[in-house]
Amino acid sequence: MTTIRVATLNVWGTNGPWPRRLALIRRELTRLRPDVVGLQEVIRQDYYCQAREIAEGLGYEIAYGPACERDGLIQGNAVLSRLPISERREFTLPLGGYEPRALLYALVETPYGELPCFVTHLNWQQDHGAIRLAQLRYAVARVGELSGTDLPPVIMGDLNADPDSDEIRYLRGLTVVDGESVYFADAWTYGGDGSAGATFDRANDYARQAREPSRRIDYIFTGGDELFRGEPLRTALAFTETEVLDGVRVWPSDHYGLISDIVLAPRTVQG
Repeated sequence: MTTIRVATLNVWGTNGPWPRRLALIRRELTRLRPDVVGLQEVIRQDYYCQAREIAEGLGYEIAYGPACERDGLIQGNAVLSRLPISERREFTLPLGGYEPRALLYALVETPYGELPCFVTHLNWQQDHGAIRLAQLRYAVARVGELSGTDLPPVIMGDLNADPDSDEIRYLRGLTVVDGESVYFADAWTYGGDGSAGATFDRANDYARQAREPSRRIDYIFTGGDELFRGEPLRTALAFTETEVLDGVRVWPSDHYGLISDIVLAPRTVQG
């Protein structure tokens, strides 16, 4: 294993025809075989855990972090990992309003050392760019505190922001905020197919109900080091396969996911 395959998906809770959507998500996990998966809008209630239902029998360990509770349901983030998870923590993001947001951290044990993985889901309102920026700055601070391990961090999730927004430009090192700047590699920019890579797409019937333009709002970001570890290679849309059942087309979610192969092994400039 010189690379690790990472995927992210907003599973849209149990909305829509969940049992049929579940089958499509599990089919894609079997086909794509990601090593680590970040999930958002994951429901938990009493003894039910949506992450466990998705992962059942597929060989994944699970880390779950709650974000908010509504109508007796807990909604949060999850990490599924084929590799051992040695540590997990969750953090409440600032300015979540009536629908609090959270950051989930899971430390994954790989053959090349410890990989810090972070999954989050930011405020969705289109006029909440300042709130999303504050949430990302808080998340980046936690990433910095928890990434003194062997491998550069992976950050994934539904950030609800376009690539040219201030909040995403901040992550990409293109915007300075209060004299502070950071840089993480946008996996789509490094390894995408050259398309816009819309993950919330009006071609998806569930997404079209929101009456928003098609756009890329789901991301995989990575850190890097002088050994070129953390470099995203091929990146693609995932969880896009549909199925027509009883004359009705079913999508895995209202979002498409992303999948990326990320370098773990140290390399030279020629490597």
